Amino acid sequence: MIGRLSGIVAASRPDEVIVDVSGVGYRVQIPLSTFYKLVDKSGVVSLQIHTHVREEAIQLYGFWTDEERTAFQRLIAVSGIGPKIALAVLSGIGVSDLERAVLDGDRGVLERIPGIGRKTAERVILELRSRTTTRRGRHASLPAAAGPIETNSDTDAVAALVRLGYTDNAALDAIVAARREMGDDAPIESLLRTALRALVR
Repeated sequence: MIGRLSGIVAASRPDEVIVDVSGVGYRVQIPLSTFYKLVDKSGVVSLQIHTHVREEAIQLYGFWTDEERTAFQRLIAVSGIGPKIALAVLSGIGVSDLERAVLDGDRGVLERIPGIGRKTAERVILELRSRTTTRRGRHASLPAAAGPIETNSDTDAVAALVRLGYTDNAALDAIVAARREMGDDAPIESLLRTALRALVR
């Protein structure tokens, strides 16, 4: 199993990055919290990796910190929570807010994440709280050839929100509102932060 990747970012978009390791491009799915860290990075980067093995594919999930990876792994261990929803949680509220919601029993914070209803939120709180704290310590086969990812900041931002589970209309409205607030020169990471703040209120 792959536990860490260190290499050059060959291409990236809000939900995934291709890391070139000695000429081999590894396609890694990431939460927005990790994307924000990668935006301005140059040279060699290192990602903490969770390798998810399925019958039809081996999927890699990458995180800027081991704390994020641990939270992701604890989330997918909860019944009814898969990698997609776990990434949505880390993208929408992050590790600190997740921990706070679990410790406070605040299911409302979790219910604002796409794919999490009342029962699932209660299950997350119950199961993660029973482990004391959450802070410890597109399908692709592997390897994949590195290639360009076409980018258009507004289009990519909308697509990223849709992949997190928001509807097309909700994602579009949030990005349009964020663009109006942030201005024409705002980078994609600022758009996503502003849009997500509005969506998870």
